[in-house]
Amino acid sequence: MSGPLRLVIFDVDGTLVDSQGDIVASMHHAFAELGAPAPSHADIVGIIGLSLDVAMARLAPDLDSAAHDALVEAYKRSYMSTRAQAGAAQSSPLFPGTRQMLEMLGARRDLLMGVATGKSRRGLDKLLEGHGLQKIFVTQQVADFHPSKPHPAMLHAALEETGISARDAVMIGDTTFDMDMARAASIATIGVEWGYHPSAHLRADHMLNRWADLPACLDQLWDAAA
Repeated sequence: MSGPLRLVIFDVDGTLVDSQGDIVASMHHAFAELGAPAPSHADIVGIIGLSLDVAMARLAPDLDSAAHDALVEAYKRSYMSTRAQAGAAQSSPLFPGTRQMLEMLGARRDLLMGVATGKSRRGLDKLLEGHGLQKIFVTQQVADFHPSKPHPAMLHAALEETGISARDAVMIGDTTFDMDMARAASIATIGVEWGYHPSAHLRADHMLNRWADLPACLDQLWDAAA
């Protein structure tokens, strides 16, 4: 292997898996359980990627913290029930080409892979188990142990765990939260076109419209930084 070891960090919801159907349905269920007006579909999709406590405060700014906590718990119950009935792989399917891309990058000796997600530890474990991806990511940063995106704590932890410098890392995601988090950590950004925030809002260093283009994109990004 020549050159430095690099780290590719992925967001999960909206980047690797399409989970918006279950997220929107579980949000509607949570608000209905509390008898609160349901947010719009667009508003719910707009908070995907945030930690649940921050998401609820944004979706229901007129409710107090106790109501936000109740919404979080109601959402979790609904989401876990839906996932248990359908199975994680069917509930949150991989976007086209994701598995092939992960296997291809996993075979490279010059790269490590990680995730930084607003999911809980339990939620990420269930998802990775459902898709058989438990051994793919050497660093896994979740909402349980960090401030919500776009705070850079998740990325700082990923760099520390792997011993890789920020200049040799890249964050791949679909939301402004991912991009702002990466910029705050001085990490390069790649946005995906198929996610939950409009691609024009991301202001990423590079954009992808299919996973097959990722290897060339990584080479271009790091060649330019050399």
